[in-house]
Amino acid sequence: MKMPYSSGIITNTRVTGTAASYIVVSTRNLSSAAATILVEIFAVPVTTFTLTPIYVSSYNVPALSSDIREFYIAGNVAYEVQIDNTDSLSVVAFSSYGLDESGNLVIEQRVLQSEFTEIPAFSLPI
Repeated sequence: MKMPYSSGIITNTRVTGTAASYIVVSTRNLSSAAATILVEIFAVPVTTFTLTPIYVSSYNVPALSSDIREFYIAGNVAYEVQIDNTDSLSVVAFSSYGLDESGNLVIEQRVLQSEFTEIPAFSLPI
């Protein structure tokens, strides 16, 4: 059975570097068929310090193409990206980056395909 991926919890404070206001999730479909992608993003607000779902998004990426999406996360002390291709026949590569309030990359918040961790299931049922 195919399993989704997680970035793990990423700290997002100015104390440890540059805080991100947005995260960018990039998807590259290397297959000759369209791929359906599911993304779940969780944040840790400074008010509760509890991992809270803030985005659930499903979208298609056409064959042999790419997709780049931004998600607003400013004001959260940490976040996690969970992502997967729901079609087990497609080959898809993912990456995620933080962007500061000016749109600059927050390199410390980079997660490449090889750095995502397989998890047994999405935190929110699909």
